[in-house]
Amino acid sequence: MKRRMEISELIFKIVAYIFLIVFALMCVYPFLYAIGSAFSSQAANEAGKVVLWPVEATGEAFLWVLTRGDFWTSYANTLFTTFIGTIWSLFYSILGAYALSKKRIMGRRGWNFFLVFTMWFTAGVVATYLNYQATGEVFAALFAGSTNMFDVDLKWLVVIAMGMNATNIILLRNAFEGVPAEIEEAARIDGATEMQVLTKVYLPMSKATIATVALFFGISRWNGYFWAMKVMGQQQKYSWPVQVYIRDFINHYTNFITTYDPQGDFAWEYGEETSRNGVVYSMVICSVIPILVVYPFIQKYFAKGVNMGGVKE
Repeated sequence: MKRRMEISELIFKIVAYIFLIVFALMCVYPFLYAIGSAFSSQAANEAGKVVLWPVEATGEAFLWVLTRGDFWTSYANTLFTTFIGTIWSLFYSILGAYALSKKRIMGRRGWNFFLVFTMWFTAGVVATYLNYQATGEVFAALFAGSTNMFDVDLKWLVVIAMGMNATNIILLRNAFEGVPAEIEEAARIDGATEMQVLTKVYLPMSKATIATVALFFGISRWNGYFWAMKVMGQQQKYSWPVQVYIRDFINHYTNFITTYDPQGDFAWEYGEETSRNGVVYSMVICSVIPILVVYPFIQKYFAKGVNMGGVKE
């Protein structure tokens, strides 16, 4: 027999559903507004007529983006740093988490403390930049025989030197600690080596957490622009990720941050009929498409992965 819902419970559910609907609309609206602005004319954007749907619809902005080679070069750079960087970060995070999950490792408590310590205290922006600069100089000395880090492609610096995340290692460590010890013992009795135990036992039993951590790494790589912008600067524009390219475009081609000068060094190249604001939003839409495509396939692992890696029994 179905239980009759009490008045207080009914009121709570109604309020909860209203809150969730409003919150969902708040999340969706910026994306819909970006689409509307991307397909609206410059006059409509400047007059503030765009609220949701395109006004004086035109496809000139998207055409401008689709025909701009340097934008797609930066897009390819982002695909490279995201794909290779996520694999690299997962590789050493899994190895580190596996080692820290073993009680037999010498100094395990101290190593775990140092890992967590990096979450409490950071070196700061200046020290971090100097560390990246020194790493770039090491790369230049090894691969270019130079002391100038700009003599090597700094995409590799973004991939290798900027991949550490203590939180993700802790999630993986906790997930590995949740694997029953009896299964590992059975594998060792069958003659499995340390690497076989990791790849045949721990990784298959922690797929949800690994997929979740891969999502975290991938999104942070895709959206990251600050350190890539600071390290590469104007010297390696050919290696810019797409987010750095968009930021530079906003600085130079619109009046969002700096005053637009139609006669300056960054004069508009495609005619005044093309919406500058629309071009920015077109780039933003193009930059989020891969995440929108990949996320639904990984989202099913998200809650399970966080629960497995975030809770220690």
